[in-house]
Amino acid sequence: MMDGHIHSPYCPHGTSDPIKSYIEKGISLGYKTMTFTEHAPLPPSFEDPVPEKDSSMAKRDVEKYVSELKSLKQTYKRDIQINIGFEVDYIEGFEKETESFLNEYGPELDDSILSVHFLKGKNEWYCLDYSPDMFQKARDDFGSIEALYEEYFSQIIRSAEANLGIYKPKRIGHFTLVKKFQQLFPSPTGWEQEAQEVLKVIKQQKLALDYNGAGMKKPHCQETYPPLHLAIEASQMGIPLIYGSDAHSIKGLKQGYEEIDTSLLTDDWTTL
Repeated sequence: MMDGHIHSPYCPHGTSDPIKSYIEKGISLGYKTMTFTEHAPLPPSFEDPVPEKDSSMAKRDVEKYVSELKSLKQTYKRDIQINIGFEVDYIEGFEKETESFLNEYGPELDDSILSVHFLKGKNEWYCLDYSPDMFQKARDDFGSIEALYEEYFSQIIRSAEANLGIYKPKRIGHFTLVKKFQQLFPSPTGWEQEAQEVLKVIKQQKLALDYNGAGMKKPHCQETYPPLHLAIEASQMGIPLIYGSDAHSIKGLKQGYEEIDTSLLTDDWTTL
C-alpha cells in the first residue's frame, strides 16, 4: 500500500496536522510507503492568481520541510518508508525557474509529482481548481468549455515533454483535474480523445500517472483523476499508476481508495 500524493502542514491552504500524525495514521491504515508531495514554491516571477496567494508553500519553509522529513524517515524507518517530494507546478514560460528550483533541491528528493493547476487566458492567469467562480471566469476567457479543456490538456502534454533537468518529476499529477467541477460545467464532447492523446505522450516520455482518489470527495466531481476507463486504458498501455490520496489533512489519507481499481496499481514504484 503506497500513497504517492500527500500534503502537510507546510501547505498554507491545508491543515495544521503534524507530519508525525500523518505518518502514524498512515501506519494504522496499513500504508507501507508514503510520499509527501507538498506544493513546491511557485516560480519567483509568477504571481499566484488566487486571492489568498496560498497555492504553494513558502520558499523560506523548504529547508525545514526537507529537514523534518529526513528526521522522520529515520524515526519510522522500521515501520514505514517515507519519501521526500514535492508537487511541482508546470507553468508555461517559467520552465527555467522551475528547473532551477529542482536543481537546488532535487538531490534531497525521493519521489515527486508534476501537475498543472494554472492556465493563462487572454489577459490573466487562472487556478483551474480553485473555485467554481474562477473556473467559470477561465471558461469565459477562453471562449468555451471546449477551448478550456483543449488548453488544459495541451499544457499537460507540454509538462510531460518539458525539459526541466535531471530532477524532473517522473509522475504526472491528477491529469483530469479539469473535470473537478464537471457537474456544474459538463465536460465537452470529445474530451476523452484529447485525454487519450495525453496518455500517448506520457507513455512516450516514460512517465507514470497519479491515480488520484481526491476527486471522489469533491462535491462537483465524484470520480477519480483519471476516471476508471482512462485508468484502465493507461494500464493497458503500460503506464504505471500510483495511488494518491492528495490528502491535505490526516482525515484525507486513503480517500477514494475504495473506489479505485487497485489491480491497476504498479507493484514497484522504485522501478520508475
